[in-house]
Order: sequence, then structure tokens, then C-alpha cells
Amino acid sequence: MGLEGAIKKKFDAWTLGLNREESLIRIFEKVRDIPFAVDNELFDLEKGPVRMLERNKGFCVPKHYLLGMMFHELGVPVKYCTYAFNWGEQRIDYPERLKELARRIPATYHLACRAFLGGKWVFIDATWDPPLKKAAFDVNENWDGRSDMANAVKPLDEFVHEDASEREKAFGEKLKNYTLSEKLELSRFSIELNRWLEEVRSQAPGRRPGGQA
Repeated sequence: MGLEGAIKKKFDAWTLGLNREESLIRIFEKVRDIPFAVDNELFDLEKGPVRMLERNKGFCVPKHYLLGMMFHELGVPVKYCTYAFNWGEQRIDYPERLKELARRIPATYHLACRAFLGGKWVFIDATWDPPLKKAAFDVNENWDGRSDMANAVKPLDEFVHEDASEREKAFGEKLKNYTLSEKLELSRFSIELNRWLEEVRSQAPGRRPGGQA
């Protein structure tokens, strides 16, 4: 089944006049450059990527579902990789208020992809948008269309899924393990994280978040 609607229009615009390798690189860059923001309305496999394009913001889940759909359109097989991780243990220059919140939330789950390119499975991670480099986020840049990228998180564990529907089912089962209190803490952290990321993006080039040079 091919792409439809807003996703098909975006795919056509992003790949116009490009060969397959150039298209893969362009798709990755365009998805990566969507500003990262956690939004619970974007988790859905079918509606999330479209809503992300409409809002021009999204996080690892809709980003990699969209990237996977577009890579498939180019005839590139894709697997989905889920990584358990702790926000409090990442290489990120959090402000104190976020450090405290990050210590209180449970492990959560990151989504990335592996694409079959050049006879091997290549790791793809389009999570962080370039302005977040100012806060020590591991932004993937200058991809050559063939090489592994850096994982956006320091993972605790990996789960590989053959397709997006398999990943959806597995993630749904993991969500059932959260208590109500944990869900509330995660929601609070996400709100504060999104607010801080906007502050990071608004900083002038060459200055650290919070106004430090």
C-alpha cells in the first residue's frame, strides 16, 4: 500500500528531482529538522505522522514512523527499534528543574529505525533537531546515506520489531506497566521538557541555554 494524502504530498516535494540515495538523505534531514516535542496525540501509527507534519513538531515515535513509511516508498526495508532508557542518565545539559523531574520518572522508551542499505542493516535516528546541539543533544548530521548514526539516547535495552504494527502492539503492552502516579510524573516532565527546548532554540548561536556563553 502506497503513501496517501499529506504524507504523499510531502514525500513528492522532498524527493522531487532526486535519485534514491539523495532522496533517502533528504527525507532523513527533513524529518530530523522537525522540532522535537513530546505530544501524546502523536503516538498513533496512522494519525501521528500526519498531525506532526501539520503542527511541525514531534518526537521519536511519529518521526520514525514517517521516516519508515517514506523509506518503504523508495523500496528500502525498515525495522523499528525500541530502546528502554532513563531521561536522567542522558548526555544533556538540563537545567536544575528538569534534572529533578528526570530523577523521579521511570524508564521510558525511545524509537529509532534500521534500514537495509548496501547489503546491511543501517541504524537511523532522526530524533533531535539541529538547534538542540546547544544543550549537548547528540544531533545526527552529514549523513552519507549508507552509514550508521548515533543513538539519540543511552539505552538500557533494545527490542527490534519487524514492522510498525508489531512495534505498536509491543509498546502498548509496556505502557500498561506504568502506574497512574508514574504517568502523571511523565506528563509533567514532558511539559517542562518541551518548554525548555523552546528556550534552547531561542538562544543566540554561540550561547549556552540560560544565557551563558
